[in-house]
Amino acid sequence: MSNIKICGLSRMEDISAVNRALPDYIGFVFAPSRRQIDEKTAAMLKERLDLRIKAVGVFVNQEIGTVAGLYQSGVIDLVQLHGDEDADYIARLKGYCGCAVIKATGIGDTLPPLPKNADYYLFDTLSGSRGGTGKVFDWNVLRNYSGPPYFLAGGLAIANIPEAIHSLAPFCIDVSSGAETDGKKDADKIYQIVRLVRAYVD
Repeated sequence: MSNIKICGLSRMEDISAVNRALPDYIGFVFAPSRRQIDEKTAAMLKERLDLRIKAVGVFVNQEIGTVAGLYQSGVIDLVQLHGDEDADYIARLKGYCGCAVIKATGIGDTLPPLPKNADYYLFDTLSGSRGGTGKVFDWNVLRNYSGPPYFLAGGLAIANIPEAIHSLAPFCIDVSSGAETDGKKDADKIYQIVRLVRAYVD
C-alpha cells in the first residue's frame, strides 16, 4: 500500500483538514510559488499538526544552513529538494543535521541521471517552474526503475490515483493541485484522496 502526501499547505484550515484525514506526510513550500509560506507561518502550522503526520519542507537551491535550521528547530521532519542540488549538497546537508532527503527530479521522455545520497526521490512532470504543473508525465518512463523508494507527483487526483498505484506501486502518492478547488486546499478532496489511497488494495 502506498503512502500519501498532501503538499502545499498554507492555512490553519489546511492543518485542520489533514488532521482529520491523517495522510502520512504534508508539505510546506519555502521556494518561490503561489503556495510559498515563510518560516514563522510554517512553525505556527506545524505546532497544530497531528504528531502522526510528518512535515516535509520544499526548497529550491536554498542555503544549507537555512534548511538545516528548519529541521533542527522541528518545523520540518524531512527535506525535499527541487533545485540543482547535487550529491555533494545532499551529503553536506545530511552531515550537518542528519535529516532525511527527498530529491525531486522532473521527468520528460526519459529518466535523467539521479544525484546520489538521497533517501528518496520524487518524480514530477518536467517543467521550467520545477514542478507544480498539475500535469501527468508518461509513467512508462519508470517501468524499469530500480533504486530508493520514490514519491510520485504530477497531476495526481482522485480520478487517476488508483491507476498510479496499480501501475507503479510508488512508495508515496504526492498530491497538491489535485487536492484543491479554486487554488485552495479543499478539505473534502483531501479526505477523499487519503481514504482512496488507504482503501486501495491491488
